[in-house]
Amino acid sequence: MATKTTVPFNGTAEQEAKLLAVIADHKGDPGALMPVLQQAQEIYGYLPIEVQKIISNEMEIPLEKIYGVVTFYAQFSLYPKGKYNISVCLGTACYVKGSGDIYDKLQEVLGIGDGECTADGKFSLEACRCIGACGLAPVLTVNEDVYGRLTTDKVKEILDKYE
Repeated sequence: MATKTTVPFNGTAEQEAKLLAVIADHKGDPGALMPVLQQAQEIYGYLPIEVQKIISNEMEIPLEKIYGVVTFYAQFSLYPKGKYNISVCLGTACYVKGSGDIYDKLQEVLGIGDGECTADGKFSLEACRCIGACGLAPVLTVNEDVYGRLTTDKVKEILDKYE
């Protein structure tokens, strides 16, 4: 897959004010980058380059350092999550029962890849290693809803519930 598609950045003045307040609270504190990034992600839901630039400028930390931290830690996301976040288990039990095919079908139907969000902001898709419901393999979640014993022909039916 080429580059990740994403919805345009739509940060608000209120969000920026919250971020600037967080930065002000941590200004001059050594090691403050992680808590600032964590709180920025809480404010925006993800850490787009526009937010990273604000943090870089206000904290006087090079943008490449911030980007390096954001891309190193799995807790941070460069891309927005959809209203409905779909996570497909690709752990061993699920994978041997066909979760790879389900994941491929979701990518095809939604027109997005791993970590991406549909242009309308409705769905995002990610793979995970274990949901902890091996007895229901293959499994996926949509936000907190768990779907098990899946086949590819159930994908459309599941998505339709969220339309």
